[in-house]
Amino acid sequence: MLHGTLTTFRRRCGKPGCRCVGGEPHESPALTYTEDGRTKTLTLGAAEVAEVKAALARFESARADLEAQAREGVAALRARRGASK
Repeated sequence: MLHGTLTTFRRRCGKPGCRCVGGEPHESPALTYTEDGRTKTLTLGAAEVAEVKAALARFESARADLEAQAREGVAALRARRGASK
């Protein structure tokens, strides 16, 4: 499970004969995340992208489940308080 954002960096390397001079920049997949209030970046290999996507999806699914449980908890508390009046 991972918390962060999958992004793609596009950059030019600066070599005069490289294809990126003409327009097509180099692309690198990366995971950005926050640690101790600062944004951090991990550059990923092509083989890691699918694994990271799946881990991010698991986090979002777990977050959605927790939020649903929290809403149910508030509803239950309200119902108990309403029944006691």
